Amino acid sequence: MSKSTVLKEETNKIDFEGFKNEVIADYELACVSREASLLGRREVLTGKAKFGIFGDGKEIAQIALAKQFKDGDFRSGYYRDQTIMMAIDQLNVQQYFAALYAETDETLEPASAGRQMGGHYSTRNIDENGEWKNLMAQKNSSADISPTAGQMARLLGLAQASKVYRNHDELKNIEKFKSFSNGGNEVAFGTIGDASTSEGQFWEAMNAAGVLQVPMVMSVWDDGYGISVSKKFQTIKENISEALSGFQRTDEKVGFEIFKTKGWDYPHLCATYEKAVKIAREEHIPVLVHVEEVNQPQGHSTSGSHERYKNPERLQWEKDFDAITKFKEFILGFKGENGETLATAEELEAIEKAAKKSVMAQKKAAWADFRAGTGADFDVAIQLMKNVANESPNGTFINKEIETLEKAFEPIRKDVFNTLNKILRLVRGENGTARTQLINWYKGKLAENKERYGSHLHSASKYAVENIEGIAPTYDDDAKMEDGRLILRDNFMKLFEKHPEIITFGEDTGKIGGVNQSMEGMQEKFGEVRVSDTGIRENTILGQGIGMAMRGLRPIAEIQYLDYLLYAIQVISDDLATLQYRTKGGQKAPVIIRTRGHRLEGIWHSGSPMGMIINAARGVHVCVPRNMTQAAGMYNTLIEADEPALVIEPLNGYRVKEAVPTNLGEYKIQLGKVDIVKEGTDLTLVSYGSTFNLAAEAVKELEKSGISVELIDVQTLLPFDLDHEISKSLEKTSRLMIVDEDVSSGASAYILDQILVKQKAYYLLDSEPVTVSANDHRPAYGTDGDYFSKPNIDDIYAAAYKIMNEADPKEFPSFLD
Repeated sequence: MSKSTVLKEETNKIDFEGFKNEVIADYELACVSREASLLGRREVLTGKAKFGIFGDGKEIAQIALAKQFKDGDFRSGYYRDQTIMMAIDQLNVQQYFAALYAETDETLEPASAGRQMGGHYSTRNIDENGEWKNLMAQKNSSADISPTAGQMARLLGLAQASKVYRNHDELKNIEKFKSFSNGGNEVAFGTIGDASTSEGQFWEAMNAAGVLQVPMVMSVWDDGYGISVSKKFQTIKENISEALSGFQRTDEKVGFEIFKTKGWDYPHLCATYEKAVKIAREEHIPVLVHVEEVNQPQGHSTSGSHERYKNPERLQWEKDFDAITKFKEFILGFKGENGETLATAEELEAIEKAAKKSVMAQKKAAWADFRAGTGADFDVAIQLMKNVANESPNGTFINKEIETLEKAFEPIRKDVFNTLNKILRLVRGENGTARTQLINWYKGKLAENKERYGSHLHSASKYAVENIEGIAPTYDDDAKMEDGRLILRDNFMKLFEKHPEIITFGEDTGKIGGVNQSMEGMQEKFGEVRVSDTGIRENTILGQGIGMAMRGLRPIAEIQYLDYLLYAIQVISDDLATLQYRTKGGQKAPVIIRTRGHRLEGIWHSGSPMGMIINAARGVHVCVPRNMTQAAGMYNTLIEADEPALVIEPLNGYRVKEAVPTNLGEYKIQLGKVDIVKEGTDLTLVSYGSTFNLAAEAVKELEKSGISVELIDVQTLLPFDLDHEISKSLEKTSRLMIVDEDVSSGASAYILDQILVKQKAYYLLDSEPVTVSANDHRPAYGTDGDYFSKPNIDDIYAAAYKIMNEADPKEFPSFLD
């Protein structure tokens, strides 16, 4: 036998041993993941966990996908991807059960610290100081959300970031950006259930990915149902890959590469994902992998049983084509070229038993940790309450409550606090030492639980908006007057020169520099990678921003008009606004949303849905500048910060002349501070944005009538007047008027609550507060339609004058009676 023959045989032996070890490890992981699903359901049904939604049936497909997942790659998936997370070493079984129990310690439950239900995964991509980790040294998962197809928008941005990094030559040479990308070779993995492809967000994102040609691998797990509804009622042709066949790339036109495979076919799944990811990673071609014949052994979730809607034949198929059953058949039936085998039935059964034992042990450990956290409070509270019972004349009743709590099955913090509150009500008016100790403990625990369940809505880092100090704009004595749009444009020029990571995109943003030309010439100067046009698709414009911001870029996502934000409000509210909160500071996406609004005439472009925005977007800062100098200063602040924000530029201000600051790109508007534009003594008038400018004109008329108005521009709605300057103003004037072009009780209701309740200004008023808002219908078309639909100078004057007339009718006689 020749040396080459011996070497070949030895190499084949090594290759086979490696292959065998890999297959057996995959089988072990599949069994562990399945046992976690089965045991997880039992934990819900026995009351230890609140709700469960599991990834059983998808184990083999997800293992095949994970083989191609490299450091630096990102996942944007849905709530059944536990096996992917386990396979990429970003989830272990103990953490899996910790999430199911709502463990609040992020070291035990790193995905969300108990803020999201089980099945929602993420990696911790920023450290405890709010600094970015080296994302190229780990496999990454963006934080999941429950809304179906809600993960699609950010997926587009995560993939586009690779395209930007591959084509942005300047960033390649900056050391800090090497922790975000290796020349754009990262893939974004998307996952979704077949029924959820019916959502518009899926189609919008798929179309955009095809247009942009980004490295996205989109997996559709197709089990034939959306809860109980067959895909006959979900998808045209009952087949998503056939429905999307027009997306298939050709030699002449760009598009997707489309693959089909089966959820139980291990070798074909592995081969498919190897080909799919290679195309996406190397060529930046988006790929669809349609994984058919996925079984779902336990039905949709713990909310119900699939026996209610699947016929006997389908239920039998679920067993016969179970992914792990078929994988086991593959292993037992395998015969190598030289008769090699992978495992015996006895060996696989041993693996299955070991998986059961391991999962049970880790489940018990997670439960012990969870009980240790809640148990400490329980023990202390019981003793404090018993001390109160010993010194109170109501001791008999108190002891009954304590006894009920002690007998409760697996009591949680809520049970302790329910009992504690009942006891505090029983001993109200008593003065014992034990009562004081109980109250002090109670107040301390309230503060502790506020942090435990409510922290990190905003950044806690040194880059938080609240830490960015204001710098006033400076002017030459003979300051030049320019259109507001030019101040904005030239300020953007300065920012783009200073920060190569800034990119911007939107409808008409690139070639023509925006509909109001405030980006005029930017694409020519900075190139199409940094300044680009998009299609008409607001949801995924926002998604581009979120995904790219999660990978170290600083995107400014432009929505052409404020009304169009309605298309994107879901992704802003459910994803962007909650990101830092739902990961307890583990992830951030400091995207800036840029739009313009107010006062454009007509039903569709003049909306001012501020009440909706500020209540749906808590977690996103909302800036409402009255002119472009202010807007520019806000952008300067936000680029220095690490939080998401919405800036609504005043639509009628682009051609208004403003003095040009000498420190463009440097001055900063401090968010949460109001601007007292004019001091006065009779009335405090509060407004913002374009409507503020109308209020300023009305104030000039009021002065002619002898009314001294203190005019305050709030500048930002989120945050709102952090220094309580408005209540200080009311100490002087005792009268409050709010002008807002949202509908009645829209943003004005929020502003009233902030001033009267939060700032406790209600007792400062000598007159009832007055709000002047738009009518509740959409504004009619034309100048007259605007005048009679929204607040105008005459309305503002009349409302303010009426306040003064009621206060002093002799000095201010009515001009309408």
